[in-house]
Amino acid sequence: MSRATGLWGEAQVATYLRKRGYRIVAHGYQCRFGEIDLIAARGKMLCFVEVKTRSDTAHGLPREAVTARKQEKLRMTAAFYLSVNELDAPVRFDVAEVYTDKAHNPASTRIEYLENAF
Repeated sequence: MSRATGLWGEAQVATYLRKRGYRIVAHGYQCRFGEIDLIAARGKMLCFVEVKTRSDTAHGLPREAVTARKQEKLRMTAAFYLSVNELDAPVRFDVAEVYTDKAHNPASTRIEYLENAF
């Protein structure tokens, strides 16, 4: 998957979340521990969202790419984000799966959103 496809998928998920009452706090947050695709808030809950975009499942479901090692990196990055921003809020780790065709046709695109994925 290209970086452009990944960014496209993240934009789709950001729109999906906004329509459901979330506010996007950060997109592509990076620090020395790693990157978090989206950070969204709804009420007092802060959600750290890993987005996986796929045009097929030949290599498994997108959620399967969020391995234990990746989960640990996401946790460390989230802890750093909370510390740097002096935030004390309930948090959740979500995975958004974006299924689309190679042309990103809206009619063939769907999002599976997994709250509390890990």
